[in-house]
Parts: sequence; structure tokens; C-alpha cells
Amino acid sequence: MKRVMTSIKEKRAAMELSISTIVVVVLAMSMLILGLVLVKNIFFGVNENVDEITNKVKGEIGKLFTEDRKVVVYLSNYLLELKQGDTWGVAFGIKNQISEQEFKYEVKLADPDAGQKCGISQSAIQDWVIAGESGTKAIGSGKVEYGLIRFKIPDGQVKDVSKCIVRFDLVVKKADGSAYSTESFDVQVN
Repeated sequence: MKRVMTSIKEKRAAMELSISTIVVVVLAMSMLILGLVLVKNIFFGVNENVDEITNKVKGEIGKLFTEDRKVVVYLSNYLLELKQGDTWGVAFGIKNQISEQEFKYEVKLADPDAGQKCGISQSAIQDWVIAGESGTKAIGSGKVEYGLIRFKIPDGQVKDVSKCIVRFDLVVKKADGSAYSTESFDVQVN
């Protein structure tokens, strides 16, 4: 009788352990699913916000085009104020006012005194452009294409920031290499 009672208690304990294990597994799976849904919603919201911001910037660039403007840079007063160590993007647009073709663009340092004003070499200043320094865009007639130029000034590179403001040109050429348009903007180190 004692052996039968022990056997029943062992079976009951095994049954309780099995039920507890199933409950833990179900709760863990529920938490995993809820976590995945939360992460998906966060990333979907971020993508939606980025798309909305991109569309607004494109809309603002579109407003800058007048009948005679072929290239625009989206900066307040054509001035990028940048602290050393920070990264910032300059949006631009190219409007094709001729027949459909491919355009080449390049960002060039246009200030011959830049090295003296900033106390570093001109090649070091040109290296502030970390992405979008040059490229090509196929643009249909009457259409606008957009781009982004990223700048970063390394920490401690410019010693006297009070005088360091330099001019860059966004030079756009036709596919054959002939000039199409140039837009200038300044970068001021803070």
C-alpha cells in the first residue's frame, strides 16, 4: 500500500511538473511573439517617418526651383554650420531643362584661400566630404533628381574656427562633359 501511494505521488508530481513546463513554454512563446510584434511596429514606424521626411525635403527643394534654375542646394542662406566631429548632409536637386540625358555632378572646394583660413591643407578640407562627392544621375526632360552630400570635419582638425568658412561648388555637367550648371554654398566650422 505504501508503494502504491508513493507511485501515485510520483505520478502526480510528474504531472504537475509537465503542466508547469507547458505553462512556462506557452508564456515564453507569448512573450516572444509580443516582442517580435513590438519590434516590427517600431521599425515600420521609423521607415514611415524617414519616408515622410524625405518627401518633405524633396518638396522644399522643388519649391526652390524657378524657371531659370537648374541646380539648387537645400541650405538656409547657402550656409552649412558644422561642429567638428559632427556629420551633416546637404540635399540638392538637379532639374533637367534639356532633352533626356545623364548628368555628372561633383563637389569641389572652390575657395583658394581655404587652407590659410582654416590652417590645414586644401586636400584635408576636400576630405570633409565623406559621401556623395561625385556621381551620375539619369534625368528625364523636365524632371528633377535629388541627392545628398555628407560632410564631417574630424575633431580637433581646425584650430582657429573663428576664420574657417570655406566655399564649395556643386558642379553639374552634361554627359558629354560640357558645363550644365554650378551652385555654390559655404561650410562654416563652429
